[in-house]
Amino acid sequence: MNGHLLALAGAALAALVAAAPAAAAQSVVTTPSAKTLYQTGPSGRYLMDGPWLFRMDPVGADGIKLGFQKQKTTAGWTRTKVPNAWNATDESPQSFIGGVGWYRKDFKLPSASGALSWVVRFESVNYRTKAWLNGKPIGTNSGAYLPFELRLPKSLLNRGGTNRLVVRVDSVRKQTDFPPSGLSAKGTPTGGWWNYGGILREVYLRKINDIDFNTVVVRPILPCASCNATIDYRVTLRNYGDRARRVSVTGRFGAKTISLGSATVGPGQFATLTKALKVAHPKLWSPRSPYLYSAPLALSSGGRVLQTYTLKTGIRSIKVVNGKLFLNGQPLNFRGVALHEDSKQFGFAINNQIRDQQLAWIKELGATVVRSHYPLHPYFQEQADKLGIMQWSEIPVYAIKTQYLKERVVRELAARELQTNIETNQNHPSVIVWSLGNELSSRPGPIQGQYIKAAAEAAKALDPTRPVGLAVAGYPSAGCQPGYGPIDVIGINEYFGWYTGPNGQIADRTLLPEYLDSVRQCYPNKAVVITEFGAEANRDGPVEEKGTYAFQQDFINFHLGVYATKPWLSGAIYWTLQEFRVRPDWEGGNPRPNPPIHQKGVISFDGVKKPGFFDLQRNYLATNQFGALG
Repeated sequence: MNGHLLALAGAALAALVAAAPAAAAQSVVTTPSAKTLYQTGPSGRYLMDGPWLFRMDPVGADGIKLGFQKQKTTAGWTRTKVPNAWNATDESPQSFIGGVGWYRKDFKLPSASGALSWVVRFESVNYRTKAWLNGKPIGTNSGAYLPFELRLPKSLLNRGGTNRLVVRVDSVRKQTDFPPSGLSAKGTPTGGWWNYGGILREVYLRKINDIDFNTVVVRPILPCASCNATIDYRVTLRNYGDRARRVSVTGRFGAKTISLGSATVGPGQFATLTKALKVAHPKLWSPRSPYLYSAPLALSSGGRVLQTYTLKTGIRSIKVVNGKLFLNGQPLNFRGVALHEDSKQFGFAINNQIRDQQLAWIKELGATVVRSHYPLHPYFQEQADKLGIMQWSEIPVYAIKTQYLKERVVRELAARELQTNIETNQNHPSVIVWSLGNELSSRPGPIQGQYIKAAAEAAKALDPTRPVGLAVAGYPSAGCQPGYGPIDVIGINEYFGWYTGPNGQIADRTLLPEYLDSVRQCYPNKAVVITEFGAEANRDGPVEEKGTYAFQQDFINFHLGVYATKPWLSGAIYWTLQEFRVRPDWEGGNPRPNPPIHQKGVISFDGVKKPGFFDLQRNYLATNQFGALG
């Protein structure tokens, strides 16, 4: 950005943060509501619902950097609601490239007490965030799909009056982001899936009475299916107050009570309490019987409860034994689907009603596993626990080129993404694999090997009870790769008979059985899962013609038939459940594509089931997904 543009951007920033009277006239001051869209978490959460204000950046210099036309400016603020994808229905290349948008929320605190601290929690913002409170900066964040929190300094808060939160969102992706984006040789934008800009999941205001639950880990240890269980507690507290406090934590696991003990936490300091609880004859969580224990916690000081924590979790074991995934001592042969959070109307910023529809389709299909390229919304994950849908939990470290992965900061950011995912979601019994990424180089050299080793070690240190996986593009020429040594589960994305692959090596689908056998020979002690297979379908036509419903049906039946002959496979996941937006020039191997829509889904973007849905359903319901070694 040149000096002139920097000056313009600075002037625009000053104007937005100060908020001119014309913008203020459009403002509605609200008090956040005492409700949440999901249950797990601390007390004192308030949904920042009601009207927000939004405007695109009046400079738009970030769009210019990639050589595209200057972003169109809007005349002042407009009303919106959060979550919000500002380009939810814009399928233009400029929309995909991204831009800079501004959000503003004028609000009053639910309590004017000067003893309270306040934090604002963003469940997902894409991609670079800067925030101000009452004209002063309060923090930044980079990334999407995972939550982050910013403290609202006491000195900046207007306790009894109006507070102004201003958020700048930059959605322009770099080649080092997760996922990356850039320009193809033809000058068209590239990326993993549609780049929706905005505050894409809800925002909460959190009330803290000095001491806060910083992290809560309630981890089941189950040595065998008929064994007694041990529940390992690790609870870290943070003192937001200005004096030391003596605090204690108590809880309940089902009918059992537990005391984690006490600690003195200095101002601005952290303290961690640990405890182990024995559970005799536990009721186990599984897709067939997704039993959940209520495991609430309470944090007290001086005989007064300062905060509570709501949690439901399950007891189960997930292990790799002799190259097979075992759940509660039973071998898995699961069938699943992948999905992306997307809708024609809302883009990524979907609501719980849409999530409930996705979950209902998954159950109707007979699928027992779901995979996405990123961690799904907390409500979806809670419902997966409740409904018995296992999760392949992946971070969006997708298709990062080795030349960028070799940068130490990129590997560190990827590792931080993994750490945040595990810390945020490890209390979900439905999560069975932590995935380090998707479709990096199929021949990992020293750089990727270093990332895999460091990330796998970090994952196992944070959570030693779950296996670590990686999804890779399935090509015969990849051969056996020692760089995959640190991981437990190999995920194979295979499209034999759909794409041609390098030098046409996967064009012939009859080569699939031989290829899968070669994978098994390479990795006899690792669990192998088909993490992707699928074919586009958007029209009637002959079975021989790619892109027809009949071709998709035949593709599904052939591939599932091959998998049935490989009893050592631990499962297969169809890509995908429903259509979604990918990128402006997407063709997906379809001779008659409908860009930017990815049409391998067995449900259309409009919610209509294709014939292939029922082929998947028939096979999934007929497959013994648990306890069959074959």
